[in-house]
Amino acid sequence: MKISGSVVLFHNKKEEVLKSIRSFLNTELDAKIYLLDNSFVDDLKELSAYDQRIVYTFNNINLGYGSAHNIAIKKSISDDVHYHLVLNPDVYFERGVLEKLISFMEKNKDIANVMPNILYPDGSTQYLCKLLPSPVDLIFRRFIPLKAWKEKRNNMYELRFTDYKNIMNVPSLSGCFMFLRIEALKKVGIFDENIFMYLEDVDLNRRLHQKYKTVFYPAASVYHAYGKESYKNKKLLMYHIRSAIYYFNKWGWFFDSERKFINRRTLNVISNE
Repeated sequence: MKISGSVVLFHNKKEEVLKSIRSFLNTELDAKIYLLDNSFVDDLKELSAYDQRIVYTFNNINLGYGSAHNIAIKKSISDDVHYHLVLNPDVYFERGVLEKLISFMEKNKDIANVMPNILYPDGSTQYLCKLLPSPVDLIFRRFIPLKAWKEKRNNMYELRFTDYKNIMNVPSLSGCFMFLRIEALKKVGIFDENIFMYLEDVDLNRRLHQKYKTVFYPAASVYHAYGKESYKNKKLLMYHIRSAIYYFNKWGWFFDSERKFINRRTLNVISNE
């Protein structure tokens, strides 16, 4: 069983990235991990000396999140890899997680993407299972200062009412940890490179969800520092807004019949399980 992974770098702390790399390579599987460095200098190149299974690429330009990951995904497709993990540099996990996910995917050939339980370092749950977003979810929910309304909206949009205890087929899963079936990517495509940063995961997962299941699997867990940087950095906020505009221009703003159908179906299935 061949698996690959990719981590996009941009002036990250070496200790943090190394923790993520070690998590991925702590396995007996036939594994390879790609480090795609979007930094302006190649200071992180020394990370490749840690293990011969690391492939470092210095892009010498900030290509964006999805475009950089696509470099590794294309190589994995050409190498006939079975599964590819899109991994954030601030995610780490225990030995055995990859094997558990592979076992689950091998038993369920209709699944294209699986996301484990994503936890904060203190062990609390990150609510990263979501319905397909509307403009209300991505724009108004952020800027309207109505706490009670936001909590009610989040309870539904982020499926918090489920308590994240059971396996769920979810149309939008976080890009911090995407365990992808290569055969599905061959049919559906890879990240949309028109999206520089933010929502490329929503877009790809939506396309996968049209033809396969995209599943939350709580029997496996990983840890994610999750800084919500676009809430702190105005430049990143602008990237987020531009991505949202592109996404809604592509799929539909307030009139998106497929979104309405998929979200209603998701809620109906989850409520009846």
